[in-house]
Amino acid sequence: MQAKSRSAKVMLLGDIGVGKTSLARRLIFDKFEGDYKTTLGVDILTYDLQLSAACNHETMRLVLWDTDGDFGEAIFSTMYLTGAAGAIIVADATRPQSFARLSALASGIDRHLPGRPLKGLINKIDLVDAGLALPQLDIIRHDDLARTSALTGEGVRETFGELAESIWRRGA
Repeated sequence: MQAKSRSAKVMLLGDIGVGKTSLARRLIFDKFEGDYKTTLGVDILTYDLQLSAACNHETMRLVLWDTDGDFGEAIFSTMYLTGAAGAIIVADATRPQSFARLSALASGIDRHLPGRPLKGLINKIDLVDAGLALPQLDIIRHDDLARTSALTGEGVRETFGELAESIWRRGA
């Protein structure tokens, strides 16, 4: 018997240069490219992953909408969010000011897509002290924040997998 398959639209949000595209490329191609062009508008990428036994070993196709960091909170007035099952919101560990954008975008997701799973990622942890504490962000539960590195791959597959399983549990 073949396992069921589902598809889920996932928004990748965050400031310019926080590593949204690099995280998506690390997930999909398992490589890091130091030189890339800034995303203009939205790039759409897909990634299939096998869920755990808790999710009946189903396959989940993540349809990743990698957004232009210039959108900021204006993303909520676009049609891009239509049909989104969840979101990954990225901040840069070397730019603490990007944490405020992460928090604002998470609040926007909560308002515009209530109940949708989201993960906050503090990316580029390879560039900071290993003891960096995760910030306190009122809008995101601490277990929905993760440290990642698109360069090394640390935390990338696990975080996208956790989001996919949350989306599955929600029934999307």
